[in-house]
Amino acid sequence: MINQNNENINLEKEHTVGAEQVLSEIYDALKEKGYNPVMQIVGYLLTEDPTYITNYNHARALICKVDRDELLGEIVRFYFEEKHKNDDTSED
Repeated sequence: MINQNNENINLEKEHTVGAEQVLSEIYDALKEKGYNPVMQIVGYLLTEDPTYITNYNHARALICKVDRDELLGEIVRFYFEEKHKNDDTSED
């Protein structure tokens, strides 16, 4: 797309941050500030209220860049991958 000054405009996001990376960074920021990261992230996921997430290290802005469904999907995927990995090793 070209703007009024005949400059090309890139409509794609400059940097896409994955849900796994976001969750990890949010967890670390919450932990560093002395919060219970699991409870704070659960609060955010249930309400989509960003005030559950600290501003420390830009964590709140970061979590708002990722769709809540994407975050939930990453958590569920990780849970089942770990569960099946543990199931496979316990059969030996």
